Amino acid sequence: MSDEGRILIVVSVDAEKEAVQRGIGDIKNIDILTAGVGVAKAAAATAFKLAGEKYKLVINAGIAGGFTGRAKIGTVVLAEQVICADLGAESDSGFLTIDELGFGSGVMDVDRPALLSVYKALEQTELVVNKGEILTLSTVTGTKESTIELMERYPDALAEAMEGFGVASACALCEVPFMEMRTISNAIGPRDREAWRIKEALLSLEEASKIISEVV
Repeated sequence: MSDEGRILIVVSVDAEKEAVQRGIGDIKNIDILTAGVGVAKAAAATAFKLAGEKYKLVINAGIAGGFTGRAKIGTVVLAEQVICADLGAESDSGFLTIDELGFGSGVMDVDRPALLSVYKALEQTELVVNKGEILTLSTVTGTKESTIELMERYPDALAEAMEGFGVASACALCEVPFMEMRTISNAIGPRDREAWRIKEALLSLEEASKIISEVV
């Protein structure tokens, strides 16, 4: 990535913004946008921001659920692709993606140079980092059945969140490079709030954010 230009980090809630801010410190060329929860708010807020200001890179950052056996609590996950996993149609034979329906694509690529720069830098820290697919869903997975269905449909998916595809779509429209970085707060599956480790995930997000200004 170029040394010139500004970076926009898009988060969904203030707790994520505060964690990222602690991580990056007083860096003048990095802005943080709290876009709200969900793909629609994320897309709208990001597009509005990009329409008025120029950035060399947009990073969607925050906490996420991780698939058991693929991404442990506290680890960092970097998206190689962002997939809108519930954009499509139900059928007797199973879920049909928007791609299969012929109405566009529910898959967005990330900026490869930025991904690799951040990945290599995180490997040099004490954080555990993985890269793979991150799913975007408007409804968080909360049953054993839906978890199994998603894991079978997306064998390379590591995590799920609610904003990545929206941010990526805005970036594609505005021709700005994009990547997604998440830290894992809970295992995807039946809802168990007592098992959530949001504090630990936010601490990991803070630590991961420290390297952004150094490598992108």
